Amino acid sequence: MKANVTYWLDETAARFPDKTAYADEKKEITFKELRTQARAIACELTERGLFKKPVAVFLEKGVEVLVSFMGAAYSCNFYSPIDVDMPGSRVNKILEVLEPAVVITTGALREVFSAYDYKGAFLLLEDVLSQEASLTAEGEGGFAKPELSAREAALEAARKRGIDTDLLYVLFTSGSTGVPKGVTINHRAVIDYIDWVTETFEITEKDSFGNQAPFYFDNSILDIYSTLKTGATTYIIPKTLFAQPVPLLEYLKEKKINTIFWVPSALIVVAKLKAFKNVDLSNTLRRVLFCGEVMPNKQLNVWRKFLPEVQYANLYGPTEITDACTYYIVNREFSDEEPLPIGYPMANTDILVLNEKNELVTGEEPGELCVRGTSLSMGYYRNPEKTKEAFVQNPLNQAAPELIYRTGDIVKYNERGEIIYLSRKDFQIKHMGHRIELGEIETAVSSLSEISLNCCLYDEKRQKIVLFIEEELDKARINEKISHLVPEYMLPNKVIRVEKMPINANGKIDRVKLKELL
Repeated sequence: MKANVTYWLDETAARFPDKTAYADEKKEITFKELRTQARAIACELTERGLFKKPVAVFLEKGVEVLVSFMGAAYSCNFYSPIDVDMPGSRVNKILEVLEPAVVITTGALREVFSAYDYKGAFLLLEDVLSQEASLTAEGEGGFAKPELSAREAALEAARKRGIDTDLLYVLFTSGSTGVPKGVTINHRAVIDYIDWVTETFEITEKDSFGNQAPFYFDNSILDIYSTLKTGATTYIIPKTLFAQPVPLLEYLKEKKINTIFWVPSALIVVAKLKAFKNVDLSNTLRRVLFCGEVMPNKQLNVWRKFLPEVQYANLYGPTEITDACTYYIVNREFSDEEPLPIGYPMANTDILVLNEKNELVTGEEPGELCVRGTSLSMGYYRNPEKTKEAFVQNPLNQAAPELIYRTGDIVKYNERGEIIYLSRKDFQIKHMGHRIELGEIETAVSSLSEISLNCCLYDEKRQKIVLFIEEELDKARINEKISHLVPEYMLPNKVIRVEKMPINANGKIDRVKLKELL
């Protein structure tokens, strides 16, 4: 039994020391190099007395981020990525919740980070790695410093103290009050999930992933840790290519990438612009997996037409259950108008579809999808109130304590016994692969002096965030004013002006009436 994901790296580095583990635009790293550099970071963290502490990683997306993640994991600390392009107000909110013991960054980016509300310690990547290179060189020359072995011994002692329910990472999702929520995931949950992924899709060292998901988005977990376990290779695809479908497919072909796990919006762009007519991937791609939002069959059918031999799979699940909890391997034809099932529970995961009386649904009755199993998050970081709302006692088990996670997603079973996603229960949405609390956008808009009341709704049919206001203010102006408060993917796609915001009997904005205007 493994209690820490880094034991995978130990084994894989021994099996394939010189094989490329991860590669970005500028560099690539072998499994041996990855292990050596990660352990150098881990030794530094251990020497600083850090154990089971939050480690923020503030770096440009690339190989060095993954080295830092593994360094935190080796030392039995847990990592939390902060994107370099994230609005400053959001970074400050994350820092307020996380209170990192240290921030891993570079000398250049440390200057950028100085603008945020953080007065704690830093670990400069170039300093640690140059020191490790020096120690390694001396060791190869027969003059190894005696403290090197002591450092390693201290690190191993720390790792042996860890258990599989210790946190591996905290990923921050949108918060309904404008405060991001830190989803806590432990080693056991990731080990369980990746065991399922690699067995179900038969991932081996011969495979190569094309990473699309940002490292602060949980879809990246599949790429990162499937690679770590099996000895596959992950190519970090340049972000700019996702706006250029033909060069994107050419990149997949050039790198011989045979497995992708993307958000549907990335797949839709390729399907719309007919890129397949220019690039033949029939001898390249083997698996196309997707998760994060609804995948329309209209666009999926384009992929299936041009690449009929590829295995397609729809994965579903929020960050709180370690990326995914159900899956559907596409095994039959669908019309463009049909919904694609989210399928069946993953191994060692149980799905409960409950009605408003907390009873299991019957027939095709809709209900809320709830999850129980090893995959569940430990809760929201330093947020017991929100944790208690979402992680509750299983109403079907009155005999012993057993938590389930209430996803807030409404689903039903079809006549084949497959789960079909219908909609969101509350105001949390899935847009462009990200889970977003509409309340966070409303909070940002409310901060504008020109705005009195506002309300955000999601047009699921057109997949647009719609903002309702009473004032004469155009979308471009609003988005310009709130761009420093919320990420780009949370900016309203459409603004509708109403003469007077409708109010219901409870004194709240009547969202039902507004929805009629969509």
